Amino acid sequence: MTQEQVGDRVGVKRARIGELERGKGASAPLALWVRLGKAVDRPFAASFSRDLREVPEPVDAGHLAAQELVLRFARRAGRSAEFELPTRPSGSPGVVDVAIRDDMQRVLILVEIWNRLTDLGAASRSTSRKVVDVEGAILPAGFSLASCWLLVDNAANRVIVRRFPEIVRARFPGSSRDWVRALVDGSEPPNGPGIAWVDPRSGTITELRLRA
Repeated sequence: MTQEQVGDRVGVKRARIGELERGKGASAPLALWVRLGKAVDRPFAASFSRDLREVPEPVDAGHLAAQELVLRFARRAGRSAEFELPTRPSGSPGVVDVAIRDDMQRVLILVEIWNRLTDLGAASRSTSRKVVDVEGAILPAGFSLASCWLLVDNAANRVIVRRFPEIVRARFPGSSRDWVRALVDGSEPPNGPGIAWVDPRSGTITELRLRA
């Protein structure tokens, strides 16, 4: 179609169509672009989008922040660490949030991080399965295995701990204070699985105390 024909269809002068073709359409109302799209059989569409200067947050940003903190402490202590370590052969489910390898102490530490505990029993069974998988398949020769939980320090998790202290105590006999030292300072992990608080916002891992 000629510029004049298009102009007649959308109700503007030929000269204006020429301006639009030359890229001078910034001031044209949206309704005109819609009519133009219909006229040339190319429907016009527009939508809102995020500011390109903004970096969208990952959906698991809170969990990633806790993992990032554990990895940072491991590096500072001179240890190697792996993010999302698979516990089974490729293609099978099962990963550990962070696996810390200490070659000096010859220990592999499995760290599971919980943003919010919704099923304490299922979470415990899941960790137990992962420990068995690692021991049977990928634990380096001559290494011992240690494991701990880090609970994100929030009201929901504190309610769980306060409500079921005996279950938590039985499941995690390792000293919480010593586990904090093991993760933060690189000390030797205590005997038995452990548990502690993690606060990614303040960058801290702190002792979890149970009531007497």
